[in-house]
Amino acid sequence: KGAIGTIVDRASRYTILVPLESKHTEHVVDRFGKALNAFPSHLRKSITHDHGSEMTHHETLASKCGILVYFADPGCPWQRPTNENTNGLIREFFPKGSDLREVTEDQLEKVQFLLNNRPRKCLGFRTPMEVLKDKIREQKAPLF
Repeated sequence: KGAIGTIVDRASRYTILVPLESKHTEHVVDRFGKALNAFPSHLRKSITHDHGSEMTHHETLASKCGILVYFADPGCPWQRPTNENTNGLIREFFPKGSDLREVTEDQLEKVQFLLNNRPRKCLGFRTPMEVLKDKIREQKAPLF
């Protein structure tokens, strides 16, 4: 029923929603690569993924984006808590069982906008977008 890839920065909680037509590794790596490469290189360092077969070609993503790819232990979603929490927020818009093939890119962009402009307690009630903009301006430690 389709899929939505999520890339969530742990420091700012900035979220990128990646529309996926399939879970084939080549397609996922290509889409994630394009999403990550939209950011300056100083904002990308690593990504932690679960053990799904869609990241079989993780070396391609690593070389394409200049990042390190890590994997959480199998069956240990608590090793990626920010991403799992964000997936829960996304389920408020697209409940489990929804046919994600019917979700348009405009809908994904709207949800991404809402998530990135939602104040978070863990960010001192700043939004992920505000924190990300500050990181870009300061050119501090990489976010991804």
